[in-house]
Amino acid sequence: MLPGLLIAPVQAERVKDLATVAGVRGNQLIGYGLVVGLDGTGDQTSQAPFTIQSIRNMLAKFGVTIPENVNPQLKNVAAVTVRADLPAFAKPGQTIDITVDSIGNATSLRGGSLLMTPLRGIDGEVYAIGQGSLVVSGFGVSGRDGSRIALNVPSSGRVPNGASVERAVPSNFASEPYVVLNLNTPDFTTAARLTDGINQLLGADTARAMDAVSVRVQAPTDPSQRIAYLSTLEAIEIMPGDAPARVIVNSRSGTVVIGSAVRVMPAAVAHGSLSVTISERADVSQPKAFSRGHTVVTARSEIHIDQPEARMFVFNAGVNLDEIVRAVNQVGAAPGDLVAILEALKQAGALRAELIVI
Repeated sequence: MLPGLLIAPVQAERVKDLATVAGVRGNQLIGYGLVVGLDGTGDQTSQAPFTIQSIRNMLAKFGVTIPENVNPQLKNVAAVTVRADLPAFAKPGQTIDITVDSIGNATSLRGGSLLMTPLRGIDGEVYAIGQGSLVVSGFGVSGRDGSRIALNVPSSGRVPNGASVERAVPSNFASEPYVVLNLNTPDFTTAARLTDGINQLLGADTARAMDAVSVRVQAPTDPSQRIAYLSTLEAIEIMPGDAPARVIVNSRSGTVVIGSAVRVMPAAVAHGSLSVTISERADVSQPKAFSRGHTVVTARSEIHIDQPEARMFVFNAGVNLDEIVRAVNQVGAAPGDLVAILEALKQAGALRAELIVI
């Protein structure tokens, strides 16, 4: 049965929750490093030659040379990728979290420590240095017979505050005489209301909508004044535009989400289901005594058809979400049946909404 849904009235929301400032964003960093100190769960070096190559290069920088004809079998080292998100306005000396993932055949990174690893941006410059002990949430246990039990993913871990920022990302935050607010969800109505709300508070022609996403707002160029100015903008409350009428169906789990703006044109729907059950059993035919016959096994199939009484209901013009759910509940339709009903209404042109199947 589908539970009834209650739709809360639309309320005003802060600009901070609806939009972001253009150019104020994080940046992705990535690096390649080594995790050491593993308890025999590192890379099998015969199958991960890049791990040995990395060890040779690292030791060479410390004056240690490994002969060419020596192939060390190190089981406590793993080659990993290191990634992090550099927040906007991050300054040298601050720390950020990093995520470490094995790229070889290491079975677990539990108990390991990441050696000093440079983290680079898309431009190839080093913006942070990562190092520290890993925190791994998963674990794996294996037996000699090949059996293995694993919880979560032990080949991935994190180092909280494991990277130190070495370079700040250049920003043109205070170089322009205006700021641009980008809506999280494109909507012409919300953009228009955002423009009106800013102009009513800060004066006419202060804000101008550029499209369904961006609103350009005049702003002071002095950094300290601009910070206070943006704080005022973020606190403005406006009424966002109504979301478009959509029905989203998750075909794997059978979950159906119906927006409050969904409407149905006049239509009649008949709902019924046909259940066919086939059972198989074997009968044994035993010959009479001294008849020189043979025991014969014969198959017997029983087919049972169950067809409940089909029920029909009518949707009047302009039916809303609550009435749709109530009508489907009255006929005892399951979420999967509701999907079929909605698809049929869409094909018939009676569903005034976008049907999305994921």
